[in-house]
Amino acid sequence: MAGKESRFKRTAARLPRNPVWQFALSVLLAAVLVGAGSAYFFRKAGTDQATKQARVVTATIARTAIEPALRDDIVSGNPQAIAALDRAVRRYVVRGDVVRVKLWTADGRIVYSDDPRLIGSVYPLAEDDLETIETGKSSADISDLKKPENRYERGFGKLLQVYLRVTTPNGRPLLFETYQKYSSVTASGYELWVAFLPILLGALAVLAIVQLSLAWSLTRRLRSGQQERERLLLRSIQSSNTERRRIAADLHDTVVQDLAGVSLSLGAAAGERHNAEIRGVLEGGAAATRQSIRRLRSLLVDIYPPSLQAEGLPAALSDLLEPLAEREIETSLDVQEAPELKPAGEQLVFRCAQEALRNVAAHSGAKHVSVTLSANGSDGAATLVVQDDGKGFTPEEVADRQAGGHFGMTLLADAAADFGAKLEIDSAPGRGTRVVLEVPAT
Repeated sequence: MAGKESRFKRTAARLPRNPVWQFALSVLLAAVLVGAGSAYFFRKAGTDQATKQARVVTATIARTAIEPALRDDIVSGNPQAIAALDRAVRRYVVRGDVVRVKLWTADGRIVYSDDPRLIGSVYPLAEDDLETIETGKSSADISDLKKPENRYERGFGKLLQVYLRVTTPNGRPLLFETYQKYSSVTASGYELWVAFLPILLGALAVLAIVQLSLAWSLTRRLRSGQQERERLLLRSIQSSNTERRRIAADLHDTVVQDLAGVSLSLGAAAGERHNAEIRGVLEGGAAATRQSIRRLRSLLVDIYPPSLQAEGLPAALSDLLEPLAEREIETSLDVQEAPELKPAGEQLVFRCAQEALRNVAAHSGAKHVSVTLSANGSDGAATLVVQDDGKGFTPEEVADRQAGGHFGMTLLADAAADFGAKLEIDSAPGRGTRVVLEVPAT
């Protein structure tokens, strides 16, 4: 985190993106998530339904097979009563998914089981078992095969045990318990999920096709609108450059020339015989006029740099540095080898240097700024470096400036990306700012 705060880099580059493919991937991801969620809920719903069905089956067995065969003396362990119930159990109950049957008294004694080894054994009943005996409310849960009373069921694998209250002919309540294969319960949930799967996948496929067609149509419209905006922006920039050139020419040929004439006239008048007071006024007026001419010429460089086309990038960059010298900022210009860029590339380099130096003057508080321009090999590519020793800035400060309407470097980064150039800004508080622009030959 500290490294992120201490170093700020912004690279103006555009990655090729296809919104339709992005949308298609998002639709696919959504379909997978919906499918997985639906599978889970369908299987859960099927399992719940199968569990309810197991309780219904147990209740049916209890009412139709167990209670009619129950005798009161089964509680006392009468062999004939046990044999009568065992015949009914083996004939109607222990088949298919039901693998074990137990009949309990409230004190935890097993009075009957289809496994005779369990008859007469005593194990403490859980609270929900006692509640079933008292209220008659059935319950179902996964069998804990680690319990000693379930040791003979371990060979059947995972089981679902269902509890239900039954009564002897004299009305004594007993706990009737069946053990059913859990695989049959989950199979019911799986069958329900498989039954709904084609419908679900078909609906998702239709939804994806509709959404993709809409996305494709919207993308074409957006691209068409973007191309139209780019054409309008290009025309606006061309018109702006034409207007800048006209305004700069008008100011230079009229106002600047008039002020130059006034300055010469005042200087000549000051050389004539006048008293000291008048001579001082004339000399001060001449000096002020010359200062105004210099400021106008600096303004003309900002509006439209005539030296860029006439004398090339080095002279134009030198003109940009002159206003900083008036602010007592030490400047240096190093042109190691003048690159041979096309006019659009030269314009981009000039605008980048102009915006960077404008930020130096307005925000950095720097004492020194250097501008380096170099050619990269023989292909005409160029590198511009603007380095200052000012206070630097953080990404948060950049965001605040943009919120205030200052988009100079942001727009410049977009222009660099459009041209295929690479713009990097490296800054940190107390370390100054370094702006690097790499412009390709084409």
